[in-house]
Amino acid sequence: MDTQNNLLQQRDRKAKPHLEQFAPVWMLDEKIMPDDEAIVFNVAFQHPQYGWVNRGYRYDLFNDVLYYRGQLVLDEEKAIELQAKTPYITATVANIPNAYGG
Repeated sequence: MDTQNNLLQQRDRKAKPHLEQFAPVWMLDEKIMPDDEAIVFNVAFQHPQYGWVNRGYRYDLFNDVLYYRGQLVLDEEKAIELQAKTPYITATVANIPNAYGG
């Protein structure tokens, strides 16, 4: 359990600064792989160029690297459903100006 908490904390340390530009961001799912010291997870947010997206990542603790695994467009129904839940990353203003748009 302690290893999982450490893995989650390190993932958040790496992922949150990257994802803050898209806030609010919702965690869709996460799979902890303690043997690989990694977490695979998907987040959803409203991208300034693509609309609502489901974006996948893998965090590797051993290398301390956050890998981008691609994104899919999220349907409007799912986006509306998500907004009723508490976000993983909150923001007072959506669509931060000068976000790099990646």
